[in-house]
Amino acid sequence: MNLIAIEEHFLTPDIRAAWSASAIGQEGTASFDRGEIEERLDDLGPARIALMDEAGVDVQVLSVTTPALHNLERDESVLLARRTNDLVSATIAAHPARFQGFATLPTASPTDAARELERAVRGLGLAGAMVCGRTREKNIDHPAFRPILGTAAKLGVPLFIHPQIPQRAVRDAYYSGFDDSVDTAFATFALGWHYEAGIQFVRLMLAGIFDEYPDLQIILGHWGEVVLFYLERLHSLSRVAKLRRSITDCIRQNLYVTPSGMWSHSYLQRTLEIVGPERILFSTDYPYQYRPGGAGGSFVRESALTLDQKALFAHGNWERLMNHASREKS
Repeated sequence: MNLIAIEEHFLTPDIRAAWSASAIGQEGTASFDRGEIEERLDDLGPARIALMDEAGVDVQVLSVTTPALHNLERDESVLLARRTNDLVSATIAAHPARFQGFATLPTASPTDAARELERAVRGLGLAGAMVCGRTREKNIDHPAFRPILGTAAKLGVPLFIHPQIPQRAVRDAYYSGFDDSVDTAFATFALGWHYEAGIQFVRLMLAGIFDEYPDLQIILGHWGEVVLFYLERLHSLSRVAKLRRSITDCIRQNLYVTPSGMWSHSYLQRTLEIVGPERILFSTDYPYQYRPGGAGGSFVRESALTLDQKALFAHGNWERLMNHASREKS
């Protein structure tokens, strides 16, 4: 069964250098991208493809790892976005059967980001964009980011909201008080990352973004970044916020969900109950969750999905989403 993995990360020396020179940079998460992980992030050639083959992954949809360009200054991020998207395009051209890509956006300048998204999709053939929700102190629903959201909706391409570490005030209030390593883990991969990404999506719903752009499609990793597991409670916000479309409707019509290498059959079942088999996408969160042995393919094969549903999960839903985007941008 063809496996298209949609949350597969890389990094460039230019972005790493920009993070190092920035006062904000990676906000204390630089240690996550060192050693073997760093080597795998940097490689866009034979070594990556060899590990894809070992894992049984046919296609990776490439994206810059968190926090992408969200903490950088405007001019620098505009330059880096163009350079990075050109690199992804060249990588796809060198291995067209193995790679696709999400655009990297200079979100410090939303107007430039919208232009770059259009260039990346129409000119380079990229599949949408991966964003990290918050850009410094501004959440993704801030009015300044309407050009990005509107352009994605116009082009018919998805925005993947990827986790990033919560802002400093939140970390100090909720994720501190232990030693540095525990504080950082608590604020990132243990919990904070996932609340952060899920909240950004909820904010889009509360701001009426899906009333304004009813066809805008969002992707969340890690089985919906906690949001799906509290849908019954979140639904009450529809009435309080006086939304034209309910929280439940937005989740079922504007959200795709992917596991990010979390091979949990119970999480899959909960996701199916809410969004159904046509809104699940496969991903391994390479290189962070990579383990030898092809666990991702085994997870799909051993799931309780029907054969047709397994095909949708493995590749069919992504291909349908990309076919829709191709019609919109043509």
